[in-house]
Amino acid sequence: MAPDKPTSLVTVTLPSGATLEDALRKLGIGREAVDTDYGLVDLHNGTYALLVTEAVAERVHGMPGAQGPYANPKIEPFGPPQARPDED
Repeated sequence: MAPDKPTSLVTVTLPSGATLEDALRKLGIGREAVDTDYGLVDLHNGTYALLVTEAVAERVHGMPGAQGPYANPKIEPFGPPQARPDED
């Protein structure tokens, strides 16, 4: 069985200026359960997003101040790359 990688998007409510460490403390999880490259994304109004493992997403579902998991589709280019007029 492959290890559970951080692929589930959840949100957490935190005070303005919160850090990833604040989110980890609120959710009661360690750094190994989150995608630290993704980090903590400020969605404004005290809501922050982070990528966590599926196990964590299931555990925090319904926790006060936490919501998700949400869909996190892979973002890819639409169609083949095209040269810009100034790149000839």
